[in-house]
Amino acid sequence: MITRQEAIAELTTTGMPLELETVVVHGHPLRVYKNAPDSLRDVWLQAAQQGDAPYFIYEDKAVTYADAHNQVGSVAAWLTSQGVKQGDRVALGMRNYPEWAVAYWATQCIGAVMVSLNAWWIADELKYALSDSGATAVIVDGERQDRLSDELLAELGITVALVARGAARPGLTSWDEAAGNSSAVLPDVEISPDDYATILYTSGTTGFPKGAAGTHRNYITNIWNNKFSVALAGKMAGVVPNPSAPAKAQTVGLSTFPFFHIAGLCGLNNNTMNGVCIITQYKWDAGDALRIVEKYKVNVFGGVPTVVRSFLEHPDFSKFDLSSISAIGQGGAPVPPDSVATIEAEFAGKVNASNGYGLTETTAAVIGNSGAAYFAKKDSVGLPYVGTQIRIAAEDGTEVPQGEIGEVWVYGPNNVRGYWNKPEETKKAFTDGWFHTGDAGYVDADGFVYVVDRIKDMVLRGGENVYCVEVETVLFEHAAVRDCAVIGLPHDKLGEEVAAVLVAAEGFGSDHDAEILAFLKTRLASFKVPTKVFWHHEELPRNATGKVLKKDLRDEYAASK
Repeated sequence: MITRQEAIAELTTTGMPLELETVVVHGHPLRVYKNAPDSLRDVWLQAAQQGDAPYFIYEDKAVTYADAHNQVGSVAAWLTSQGVKQGDRVALGMRNYPEWAVAYWATQCIGAVMVSLNAWWIADELKYALSDSGATAVIVDGERQDRLSDELLAELGITVALVARGAARPGLTSWDEAAGNSSAVLPDVEISPDDYATILYTSGTTGFPKGAAGTHRNYITNIWNNKFSVALAGKMAGVVPNPSAPAKAQTVGLSTFPFFHIAGLCGLNNNTMNGVCIITQYKWDAGDALRIVEKYKVNVFGGVPTVVRSFLEHPDFSKFDLSSISAIGQGGAPVPPDSVATIEAEFAGKVNASNGYGLTETTAAVIGNSGAAYFAKKDSVGLPYVGTQIRIAAEDGTEVPQGEIGEVWVYGPNNVRGYWNKPEETKKAFTDGWFHTGDAGYVDADGFVYVVDRIKDMVLRGGENVYCVEVETVLFEHAAVRDCAVIGLPHDKLGEEVAAVLVAAEGFGSDHDAEILAFLKTRLASFKVPTKVFWHHEELPRNATGKVLKKDLRDEYAASK
């Protein structure tokens, strides 16, 4: 049987479609895909050849690839007519509507830089991103329009504003007006792989976020990494491509990650490149998702762990035909091993389950776990993608021995060039092309990577490091716990003590402290077992990407000690 390394060598050798070559980018030698396209414009032009195949379904209404291409050309021409040039920043803020995708591809096709606006942001946060990025145009939905007053747009010098899914107020342009020119053609523009494509603001939990400036190469690498993963799995399974085989039916995917988040954006890119029919919702609704999967025979489904868990644990789960699902992916936050076990039990042998590890600064996943290893190593984020290097670093940047915990550093063509207009923050986060993730982790003897906590969330109890994810993993296994977060609270002698904030599962009350602590003591060293247990009587606070806002919990429960 062929080994993984042998399969990689065969797939990436000279003359193969996935051949790798070394190029120097801004002084750093990177292993990149030789035959990959130069830009996201190229990706869209290839995808548009899908013609009358459905591209987007929203609220049971379909938009074909041909329809979308007409709108992309029209919006691109409109932006150009308004004076938007290559390299200009165009801010995009709306829910996961079909118009989001059209507006995004239009900006990429003219070489503009898409500034992603978090749909949860209030007016002050929107103002910050627009000002920081120097955006000269905005494309928003009706909800975001209401947060951007005429006075604010005038203050920022923004005169180009397009509104979808809502009536445009006087002075702003309606979507139909900009997107309805069926005779429009895409303007000619030459885009290089290392030109900027996007600015995405990192999901910071305090203060204003930093704008990670991503290039076309970053996104193309992410797309090709996914293509490579499929090819690698096939090679190792002994699958021989058959050019004469009939074309496969179009893949249908339910997209739950917000497009303004790096995981959602890269999912959109990959689905578009692969000609997938994409289905979205106004907001996540597990019950409606079950209906959608059955009605449209969804093949690919995924999201942040809380989304996947709510889907798997919905009381009507067994009432729907979900047999069409062939792939389930998770990411954006730590994946509890018990969620992996549920997928294994419900879909054993029927789906390609996976999770990935990455950040905005690494253009989504640079490490992935799938196939048999996904179930064999439930608490691992997997192996680095080809072309990506991982270092587990000590505080001085030197590599720690295998199995020891340090900070996860990442090097490769996925890494963004830095933070927009923030040279000092860029210098702190990047060393000779290596990105410091801020995550604590280790590598096992098989090369699998494990991420144990955000370094800033680690609890230092009496000189002992307590990694919250480890404790949360065990808590999730207890039947009384539906959701949880482990935090550190100030302690006069120990410095910090370990506290657990719990949300009770259905049918359980908040009187299981002793039982849960006894359970933890059978699985964890005593210093890791929480000394405080708090029952949270509503959903845990999370940001738009599914991460628990632990600072908010620390502030709340430190005050109630």
